[in-house]
Amino acid sequence: MNTKVQIAGVELKNPVMTASGTFGSGMEYSEFVDLNKLGAVVTKGVANVPWEGNPTPRVAEVYGGMLNAIGLQNPGIDVFMERDIPFLEKYDTKIIVNVCGKTVEDYLEVVEKLGDSPAHLLEINVSCPNVKEGAIAFGQKADCLYDITSAIKKKAKQPIIMKLSPNVTDIGEMARAAEAAGADAISLINTLTGMKIDIHKRKFVLANKTGGLSGPAIKPVAVRMVYQASQAVKIPIIGMGGIASGEDAIEFLMAGATAVAVGAMNFINPYITEEIVQGIEAYMRQYDIEDIHEIIGCV
Repeated sequence: MNTKVQIAGVELKNPVMTASGTFGSGMEYSEFVDLNKLGAVVTKGVANVPWEGNPTPRVAEVYGGMLNAIGLQNPGIDVFMERDIPFLEKYDTKIIVNVCGKTVEDYLEVVEKLGDSPAHLLEINVSCPNVKEGAIAFGQKADCLYDITSAIKKKAKQPIIMKLSPNVTDIGEMARAAEAAGADAISLINTLTGMKIDIHKRKFVLANKTGGLSGPAIKPVAVRMVYQASQAVKIPIIGMGGIASGEDAIEFLMAGATAVAVGAMNFINPYITEEIVQGIEAYMRQYDIEDIHEIIGCV
């Protein structure tokens, strides 16, 4: 059976990858998961300089998921290229580097440094607060998204995936803006903005007050947005948001995703990505599906 998919000309052995920020660069998980079995590993976001992230507490459990306000803590691109890329190169999987920044120039600096690296694809996290726009995320205004996508596209040597925020009025409009600006693919959804209050202490649970909601609770929203985006654009889509099983992954593929990324569930079950690969294969055997493309976008 054929489980291979292509994202912007890069062939993945199967459509399962990790979601940025939930898997490090795979080092911590490599004793649980055979990284060679995954279509790709998506790294934690990396910036031009080290970021300390937000003050603690910055993670909270909620019904059906979790809130996080980590603040994209990362060691910066120089450490990342010295330490993380050589580690991932040892495995037979595609390397997708997630890039974050506070200004367009920040993103471009990272993208240029990655130009000659072995990274196969770059995923651009446009949910970062744009300091020049009063901290509204790059991915929350279609014109901002268009501008940053086209600026990065001009400099990037690898194909670029724009990771879209669900905290918008019309996801189709955002998908079209990314495509029009030259994005090679899009990934969605990033986390939904949420909040939790400790009623006994009468204060916010997270130091940041708000955090990103991820986990099974957001899956129906994510499936709907992936479907809407797939109706709006022709470029490949990587679907994510609460995937906890092979069946969940199949749902995203049927909604129009070419590949899927698994996030919050990595914290609960470190073996989950490999189990989802097996779950997709079991489904294909059950229904005599020879080629995964038979189900991609089938609804």
